[in-house]
Amino acid sequence: MIDVRMGGIRIEQRIIQIKSPAQYNGWTMTQTWEHLLFLHWAVSPASIKGLIPEGLELDTYDGKAWISMIPFLLSGVRLRRMPSVPFTTTFPEINVRTYVKAKGKTGVFFLSLDTSNPLVIKIAKFWYRLPYYRAQMTFHHQGDRIDFTSRRLSSLPQSPMFEGSYQPLADRFLANEGTLMHWLTERYTLFCRCNRTKQMMYADVVHEPWQLQETVFHIRENSMTENLSIPLTDSPHLALYSRGVQSLIWPIRSLADLSSDRGG
Repeated sequence: MIDVRMGGIRIEQRIIQIKSPAQYNGWTMTQTWEHLLFLHWAVSPASIKGLIPEGLELDTYDGKAWISMIPFLLSGVRLRRMPSVPFTTTFPEINVRTYVKAKGKTGVFFLSLDTSNPLVIKIAKFWYRLPYYRAQMTFHHQGDRIDFTSRRLSSLPQSPMFEGSYQPLADRFLANEGTLMHWLTERYTLFCRCNRTKQMMYADVVHEPWQLQETVFHIRENSMTENLSIPLTDSPHLALYSRGVQSLIWPIRSLADLSSDRGG
């Protein structure tokens, strides 16, 4: 079930569109990510090292590994030179990720992605080898407050769940290079592993820099990492909001292809 309702006071912030998209070659998909809540927890590297596949190295900041949980609204899914994908107009998603590097290239590794759209799950699993799960979700936007719920549809005794609300505060800003905020948010590569071949893969992503805001939030329930045995504090160490960006996504490539690349 999807509940997406827009009403109340109109937020004047705008989605940051790709500037001069014609300059980019080789991308295969575009998506727009809206109303993102970035929740970040510092954890010991030892607590999640076992979840990182061989071929990737855990990336740390000041000796700490980080787990991020990001509820948001996904829209505008479209393949290059094609109309929007049917039945994927607008729907909620929540992902759990950590930070990795390989051969000089830094990026993210998704531990789970939950959405209510079964077609997107099939596409993402086939094209990008991502660990997607189907969930029952709601996204309620009233004024500048967002209420978000997700419960994974699974046979586990306790399905991973998230329920909370959030809204932006203050003015937008860009994270300064070298800061923790920049390190956590300005990531332009996703790494994944093919379940069939066990081969490590990666895909590049392009979007304009995140325009971030402070946020007020309330988490009512969060069991998204319990099945991964990742201990998280009740409150994240850092929380941020972004109205969103348009993104371009390249096809996945073998990690072996990075041997001649210069990472970034």
